[in-house]
Amino acid sequence: MQDLLNTMRRLRAPGGCPWDAEQTHTSLRPYLLEEAAEAVDAIDGGCPADLAGELGDVLLQVAFHSVIAEEAGTFGYADVEGSIVEKLVRRHPHVFGTTQVSGSAEVVSNWQAIKAAEQGSRPRRAVDRVPSALGALAREAAAQRLADVTGNRDHISGVLEAAADTPQGVADVLAAVVAWARALGVDAELALRDHTTRTLEALPDGAAAP
Repeated sequence: MQDLLNTMRRLRAPGGCPWDAEQTHTSLRPYLLEEAAEAVDAIDGGCPADLAGELGDVLLQVAFHSVIAEEAGTFGYADVEGSIVEKLVRRHPHVFGTTQVSGSAEVVSNWQAIKAAEQGSRPRRAVDRVPSALGALAREAAAQRLADVTGNRDHISGVLEAAADTPQGVADVLAAVVAWARALGVDAELALRDHTTRTLEALPDGAAAP
């Protein structure tokens, strides 16, 4: 990791790369999302070498942001690494402490309780608990979990029948589909992602957009 950090420092130093030197936390936002998405693609592709390369690109984003913060004196890579290590130890008392658990469900329950205690048991706004950068279907699924929304195939039919031919009408139908998917234990974001991949793979090379 130190080699990567030193490389990034050299790129941003005087005489380094002008583009790298110009970047900020804000300007790098789309690249962080893109690199994470490409890592997911590599997992779906099943090639370990591709996954290793894409995870390297994700790690580059961590180094990039760490060096930018280091220059500003706000934090450094050691803070990033130390924070996550401390969190993992703190939230796994069944591994690093004396807590006993009966299975993964209790692990998740304990994790949530520890997380709430870390935040002083202060209630957080729902909008702050669901990242805005999530895909739209994934974000809707997270919102539905917080709101304890349920759905089924029949509900979709009713929503579709009542929906206006407007963006809001389309959104209502999509939300109903997400609720149906959740009831089936299906991740709507991943299901549509896989469907889109199959569609693209079936297109002939050089296919033109309509």
